[in-house]
Amino acid sequence: MSSVGALGLAAASTAPALLAAIDQHAAAVRDSLDADLRPLSVIALAGYVEGIRDAAREHGWRMPEGHVDFTAADWVLTRMLAVCALAEGLPART
Repeated sequence: MSSVGALGLAAASTAPALLAAIDQHAAAVRDSLDADLRPLSVIALAGYVEGIRDAAREHGWRMPEGHVDFTAADWVLTRMLAVCALAEGLPART
């Protein structure tokens, strides 16, 4: 969340196309994690995003440095934002 989530989700709040893309990715993440059968958890989402990041790195992807134009985010970054949005929507842990 600290790397891309806060800024990316803030950008999405004023960019309808980015928000729609995040929503579509979030639905795919929920499907991938069988969220309809088990509730989403921080642990499941963290494992999922680490897998995405690791696979992307193996194919040469690198986290953008400096200012990021989230409205032009690639698939990996949009997927990460979707995971952040899902995590943000989880009930607070006490």
